[in-house]
Amino acid sequence: MEGLVPITVWVVLVVTGMGLLAIGLFGIRSLVQGKINPMSMILTMVPIALLVILGLIMDSWAEAAVMAFLISLGLTAGALLLSGVRGLFG
Repeated sequence: MEGLVPITVWVVLVVTGMGLLAIGLFGIRSLVQGKINPMSMILTMVPIALLVILGLIMDSWAEAAVMAFLISLGLTAGALLLSGVRGLFG
């Protein structure tokens, strides 16, 4: 049973990686075909870029992931707040 845990962790990582690769490829295909706005694709990639930058800077990738999540959460809350205020006055 103890030997099964590392195998399952690797299987989950591989499946997750394949899913991210598929998302990226289909996103690029949709961008080339003109189905999505380029700005929405760029905004979607901000948390991933933030994770990579923080991961390279910080000591631990786990801490970088938590910080990237918190920063992304704060940015999202700020964007929703600004959108609501703009809708209130505009």
